[in-house]
Amino acid sequence: MQAIKLRLKIFLAIFLIVMILGTIGFAMIEKKTVVEAAYFVIVTVATVGYGDIHPATQTGRVFTIFLIVVGVSTFLGVIGNFTELMLAKREIESLMKKLNMVIGVFFSEVGLQLMALFAQSDREVDRIRSDLLVSANWTEEKFKKAMNDLKKYDFNIEMDLLDLQVLKDFICDERDFLVRLLENPILLEHQSFTDLLRAVFHCMEELAYRNDVKDIPESDMNHLATDIKRAYRLLINEWLDYMKYLKANYPFLFHLAMRTNPFDRTASVTVK
Repeated sequence: MQAIKLRLKIFLAIFLIVMILGTIGFAMIEKKTVVEAAYFVIVTVATVGYGDIHPATQTGRVFTIFLIVVGVSTFLGVIGNFTELMLAKREIESLMKKLNMVIGVFFSEVGLQLMALFAQSDREVDRIRSDLLVSANWTEEKFKKAMNDLKKYDFNIEMDLLDLQVLKDFICDERDFLVRLLENPILLEHQSFTDLLRAVFHCMEELAYRNDVKDIPESDMNHLATDIKRAYRLLINEWLDYMKYLKANYPFLFHLAMRTNPFDRTASVTVK
């Protein structure tokens, strides 16, 4: 996508130079007005060639040959790259729809429950609760502010508040589901969500390798806390971004997501 945009900018710059030089050249060589010269350049490079204006001098004909060789190829380059850019955008939009379907399944099956478990072990979660109580009147600016506020939050997990056995049982039961998600090639187009999946999967592996998580040394507990904190931070940020996507594109899914918000103490799936 970026390569296409760069090529388009280069062709547009060359095309603009050709237009300016061509207009100046014909105005001077053929003694035409600026409007007539610009008109002749456009119909020439666009291969329209109405024939109402044509070079009358030998120098003008030579200049026209140069204009055709350089201008037409540049014009076609602009059209070709612009078309490619539009097709690429449509393809990306289609891909993002499929990707967000995958993200939605992840939060339904794993993400929401994980956020609830992590939030229960975060003594300071009330500091960011208002940034996570997404409602129907949230604007683009409100989402942006909430995301900026989250960047300043430390996402500390108090391991004494976290039931590692419950976390282990839940996340290990979802192992096959997480593996299938990681195998999905669509996820390669969404780096932040891929990072989240890897962080969650790593937490699962760390816990799965420990037969007994009820009596582990403090050093090991601190190691697990670091891994869980990473997953907690990525999880909340990705969830908020997903809520923003739902609000803009799927109001009915957004309404359900609000009613199952794990940070809203008054949330209820029952519509009242």
